[in-house]
Amino acid sequence: MKQCVLLLAILPMLAAAQNKLHITGKIKGIAEGEAISLTDVNRPADTLAKGKVSNGVFELNATLKEAMMLNINLGANRKLITFLDNSQVRIEGNIDQLQQVKFSGSTLHNDFRDFKTIFDPLFEKLTRQSQQYQQGIRSDSLINEINVTKDAVQHQIDKFIKNHNSSAVSAFLLAATLQLSDDVMLTDKRMNTLTPMAMKNMYGTYLKETVAEAKITAIGSIAMDFTQADTSGHPVTLSSFRGKYVLVDFWASWCRPCRLENPNVVEAFNRYKEKNFTILGVSLDKDKKDWLQAIADDQLAWTHVSDLQFWNSKAVEVYKFDGIPYNILIDPSGKVIAESLRGEQLENKLKEVLTP
Repeated sequence: MKQCVLLLAILPMLAAAQNKLHITGKIKGIAEGEAISLTDVNRPADTLAKGKVSNGVFELNATLKEAMMLNINLGANRKLITFLDNSQVRIEGNIDQLQQVKFSGSTLHNDFRDFKTIFDPLFEKLTRQSQQYQQGIRSDSLINEINVTKDAVQHQIDKFIKNHNSSAVSAFLLAATLQLSDDVMLTDKRMNTLTPMAMKNMYGTYLKETVAEAKITAIGSIAMDFTQADTSGHPVTLSSFRGKYVLVDFWASWCRPCRLENPNVVEAFNRYKEKNFTILGVSLDKDKKDWLQAIADDQLAWTHVSDLQFWNSKAVEVYKFDGIPYNILIDPSGKVIAESLRGEQLENKLKEVLTP
């Protein structure tokens, strides 16, 4: 009975320990009394814990809201970068050999170590190649080398997240490599292989929000539906154009680049309007008179809608664009097949999909 009572008394303390990060460090060569601190890599001004070296040892205690990348600041501009959650961590090493410092007690740090071992050389290589390209070296061999390196990165991403699908480091990896691929659907697929535990952090949140926004106009996605009034005040819904290729053209009478682009759009409309193609003009105007006058002046002979709410338009809320002119091309099934087509790009894409 006494053993049961003792166990019940210990359990809350064990639970409390698991909900805190406790770091014990023993770094040879660090000065006695040296100030040690723990900071968030993404918010370096936020100090999460402080300590001092005493008899060659320091301790740091913090309660982390989520798994995160951290700086362990060792004074004299020396620091260790790691990825930790609430756990009991021990650090041992030498101040002059920080790359060889050993961490124990943290699975998350081990995942981060694996990440750095695999990806640091690839990122460094890609950076060197990209710098050469930017400096004007545009040879076929360099372009091929860049593509080979990018392919290697993509291969390693799939391999890493498969082996670390419960780790916050995998969410960090996907967030850090978003710009290396235009295929948002691939990122979405990868993200969905991760467990909720891996996504429960700022990187997972960023991924979900970014992917959700990008999928709105991603190639192959179904165009988000919306309804606005036409020039006569009658409601028009985007999905009512199903069965046709539709260029949804976001513009405004006050937008000079839009007005300069309109002759190209008119030419495209006149050339392909008999080939199951039409345009839906969506204006960000706020003055109906100006809107109607611009339609007449530019001879925009297709359906036009607007809620006359300027940048507060529901169309902006739905499609998340931050500049006009902007457009998306939708196929007869309602799928987005292109976006941001201007001038020759518009002509080439319409020729591709509308010419037998």
